[in-house]
Amino acid sequence: MDTEALTPIHLDKVMDGLAINSALPAPMIRRLFAWRRGQGKAARRPDLTDAMVTEIIAIDDHWLLHSLALNDRLPDRFRIRLAAHRDSAVRSALVVCAASAPREMLEQLIDDPDLRVREYLARGDHTPSDLRARLAADSDPGIRAALAKYWPQAPEAVRRILLTDPEDEVRAAACSTYFARRPHPIPPPDLLPALLADPVTRAGAVMHTVLDADTLQRLVEDPDSDVRAELARHPDLPPSVREVLAVDPSLGVRVKIFARQDTPEHARAQIHASVHELSRSMEDPSLDADDEAVLQWYENSFATMELRTLRLPWVAADPLRHIDSPYVSFRVSAAASKALPAHAVARLLDDEEEMVRLTMAHTAPHLVDPATAESIERRYRRRDKFTFWWDKAQVLTFPPASLRRFATDPEPRLRSFAPRDPDLPSELAEKLASDPDFRVRRAVAAHPNLSLPSLLRLLADSSEHVAEAAGASPFLPVERMDWLLTRAGL
Repeated sequence: MDTEALTPIHLDKVMDGLAINSALPAPMIRRLFAWRRGQGKAARRPDLTDAMVTEIIAIDDHWLLHSLALNDRLPDRFRIRLAAHRDSAVRSALVVCAASAPREMLEQLIDDPDLRVREYLARGDHTPSDLRARLAADSDPGIRAALAKYWPQAPEAVRRILLTDPEDEVRAAACSTYFARRPHPIPPPDLLPALLADPVTRAGAVMHTVLDADTLQRLVEDPDSDVRAELARHPDLPPSVREVLAVDPSLGVRVKIFARQDTPEHARAQIHASVHELSRSMEDPSLDADDEAVLQWYENSFATMELRTLRLPWVAADPLRHIDSPYVSFRVSAAASKALPAHAVARLLDDEEEMVRLTMAHTAPHLVDPATAESIERRYRRRDKFTFWWDKAQVLTFPPASLRRFATDPEPRLRSFAPRDPDLPSELAEKLASDPDFRVRRAVAAHPNLSLPSLLRLLADSSEHVAEAAGASPFLPVERMDWLLTRAGL
């Protein structure tokens, strides 16, 4: 075989593959520590010895140390040592992977001079509560805001501090309509009047407010559409106000009324139609439009998508009534229920909307027979950002006979599934290794029944993704690993 003819085009990606190759011998792992064109992936290996870790720290390369800090198998004594490193990115990486970190390391970092380190600690669910609470008095308002957003279940004393913070940014994060974690907090009752009076916290306070006549009048006339949208969600909203908000100038407010369980069906249908009609007829904002007008235009533009992406717990709680709903979001919400009978599952697995089919398949993959699974995958197209997760999620499984049939299917996506069969015949693996679609070649690169000549060809593939997958194959001979490292100057 002409080894020169098989020199990798994407040698850097092959090195990335080797860095995570489970069969790479220890001496060759060490040789990779000298590689400077990647991001130090070798330092994230789970099989690093203490001697290797010591060597990486001594090399003091930014990317190697950064990857080492992200290694969740790193022994505690090395984490504590890296917590004093001069590179703030290394210290930040330690916090990102702090699920099993020793308290001593976190104590070192809680007063770190770098904002990123303290922000990651504020966000981190694994930061001990007593240390995390100290960040409520942090000198930087961005840190305090992050704490409020990512720690909604903080002790009441901490939340009071954040809810009464002098900075608008912090108060807004502490009394918000959105938190990065659930469940959302309930503000202390004695603070509600002040939160409702404050423009930056008003929207977040609405859901917790008693709706007397005066309060209702003020809120329904509030110029902030976020406030009116939260009012539209209030469980005690009177029908008369619900009717007013159903024709609100903000389409986002109308969507909130659409989503209410107590909205009459004729009103729901009218809102659905009006949102679509007004969205289609909207003109772009003029060049001299103010910021508020532009923001409202964007919110209105998003309203039709919001109608599709609503997830409604009250629908999921009584799903059978909604499996034939004319509204996509209702059928998706129904498909998220684990209490559907078999005939309803079958109906939603064959829904005309992809989002419904994928949601149902994800909820009950054990109820998807091979023929239906094939239909779902064959019809799948990455149409929007709300279904792209399906690209990598191996939710559905196929019997070996189907996988072998897929190896010669006209559809590349299905051909890429064939290597999931560990016993795929070698002649089919060979055919897939020469497939015109890089996704198929990447999928077969690490298959045990792929011949060595084909694997070596994939190392020199024109696609960097295929080359990396080939480099990661545990079936790559040690001699070729050595040759590649030498070729890379290692």
